[in-house]
Amino acid sequence: NNRKKALTGKMYKKYVKVPIVRDGLRLDTVMRDFNGDFIYNYVQTIYTRPKLRKVDIVLSGDVFESDKKLYSVPRSEPLTFYISSFSTLADNTERYLTKVIERRAEANTACYIDFASGKYDVNESLSNNCDEIGRIKDNLASLMQNTEYDLDSIVVTASASPEGSWITNETLSKKRSESISKYFGTWMNHLADSIAATRGFSVDEKGQIYKNKPENIPLLSRSNGENWRMLDVLVERDSLLTEKDKRMYRKLSSLTNPDERERRMSSEMVGYRHLRQSVYPRLRTVRFDFHLHRKGMIKDTVHTSVLDSVYMDGVQAIRNHEYERAITLLRPYHDYNTAVAYCSLDYNASAMEILNQLPHNAKVNYLLAILWSRQNNVQKAVECYLQACVQDQNYIHRGNLDPEISDLIKRYDLHRQYETDVNK
Repeated sequence: NNRKKALTGKMYKKYVKVPIVRDGLRLDTVMRDFNGDFIYNYVQTIYTRPKLRKVDIVLSGDVFESDKKLYSVPRSEPLTFYISSFSTLADNTERYLTKVIERRAEANTACYIDFASGKYDVNESLSNNCDEIGRIKDNLASLMQNTEYDLDSIVVTASASPEGSWITNETLSKKRSESISKYFGTWMNHLADSIAATRGFSVDEKGQIYKNKPENIPLLSRSNGENWRMLDVLVERDSLLTEKDKRMYRKLSSLTNPDERERRMSSEMVGYRHLRQSVYPRLRTVRFDFHLHRKGMIKDTVHTSVLDSVYMDGVQAIRNHEYERAITLLRPYHDYNTAVAYCSLDYNASAMEILNQLPHNAKVNYLLAILWSRQNNVQKAVECYLQACVQDQNYIHRGNLDPEISDLIKRYDLHRQYETDVNK
């Protein structure tokens, strides 16, 4: 039993995930009325949580003197408290974004296909070629079977590393690009046949039979020659090269003759061996640029409206009383709902800045009345509240739910003042 008692707190945390009441009742005030009876006032703090709309309070208990029970307080009928929050002040109007849809699209990827020295034939068994070729095939298959876009063409660009003569490398990269284009072109034709077999055929109104085969997609070969631009980036980022080597490389980069530049690098840079073994292989890349167009689309661009999901998530966060999340989502919009989120967390200056820039309609005036009341500017609070009531009579009753306004209503009899102003 003692062990179970010791686990009471742990078990409570296990089963009561989000406790509303964290503190017990505390005696606040003891008064004695004119009949001589004692009146005990208690204060109970209740913490809200997301989506909590109301709380039922029930009173029961026992009165003891020492260990003797004198009286049992019968369980009372529930007293329902409705939670007033700024969530009901949120503007639920849907917000849309204008989205520009382009007919044409581009995508690209790069791979590292290794070749034997001085060769340009594609060898799947060499180095890591099998994995790289497999990855490119997966990309091509995905694009050829895409339901949204059609492939127009593919540009294949091969690059070489600087060792050897510039003319040789230019010729070699061109032949490698042509070889890769031919290799993947043949593979794509086989894939197109497989796709056609899966799709079957169609018959037009004249009875002619058409195979549903994807159109032939041209592969265009390009040569990028020696990949000096990429080498510049890799040298600067390389942590194994000394600063002296990097300064030497920058100096030699000014030489216009690439063969002379590479020759002096090999003789004057201490880290040249590291460049040849570790950096140069990364320059032998093959880049694939895919040119596509959206299926069934004729115009180059189409403007359409889509629901702003981020903004609407922010509004929903206000309704769920998740005000910090609401501020995170709505801060960039700087509009009325952003001000509501700020008001909910008492960020009054930020809310006031936004509201003062908006047209003073009923909902804006009502929020301003709350903010002016928090700043003890009674005159402006009263003016804004009465103006909100004139613009929208629903705020006459809403004012009773917010303590900043209900206090003004009682102190200054604002409802009667409103009726007087309206009758005038």
